[in-house]
Formats: sequence, C-alpha cells, structure tokens
Amino acid sequence: MMLHLKDIQRRGEELTVPSAVLVEVWRGGPRSARIAALLQTCIIEPLSEGLARASGEAISNVPGASVVDAIVMTSAALRGDRVITSDLEDLDRLRSLFPAVRLSGV
Repeated sequence: MMLHLKDIQRRGEELTVPSAVLVEVWRGGPRSARIAALLQTCIIEPLSEGLARASGEAISNVPGASVVDAIVMTSAALRGDRVITSDLEDLDRLRSLFPAVRLSGV
C-alpha cells in the first residue's frame, strides 16, 4: 500500500486521508515513522460533525459496516474522489450508498 501511495504522490495527485484512518494504521515505532513520512504530503481531513453524521447514517443502512469504512466512503463521496484500499470487499458494500465513489484495490 505504501508503495502504491508514494507512486500516486510522484504523479502529482493529491491524497486525502480521513483522520479516523490514522486510528487504524498508527501503532508507533518504525512502521508509524514510515506512515508519518508519507502523511507529511497528504491532506489530513478532520472528522467534522457533518461528516460524522453522514457516516453514521451510512452505517445504519449497511449492517456490519465499520465506522472507519463509513467515514472513508462518505469523505470520498463528498469530494467525488477515488478510494485506494486493501479492503475492497468491505468498502464495496458501502458503495451502494455512494455510487460515484471509485474503488481501487491494492
């Protein structure tokens, strides 16, 4: 995933990372140091009240959807973005609510 994201940045594409994603990936130590270096060039999107409410509504419509997955998909839908994920199956279940979001698996 890290190599894929670095390649996207090399092409000059902007990466937005919802802050809730940091909770899933940040564990400290050497692994987090590599993530921190990547994040320096990303936009870290805070969890606003509007994003939180819309994500909660998504969870209510897709049984078993996780909080972070709902935030990622809602966030991308608000921007009209593509989501790059190693968890394609779970995010694909939410796509019924966000048909404009493009998913790319790695």
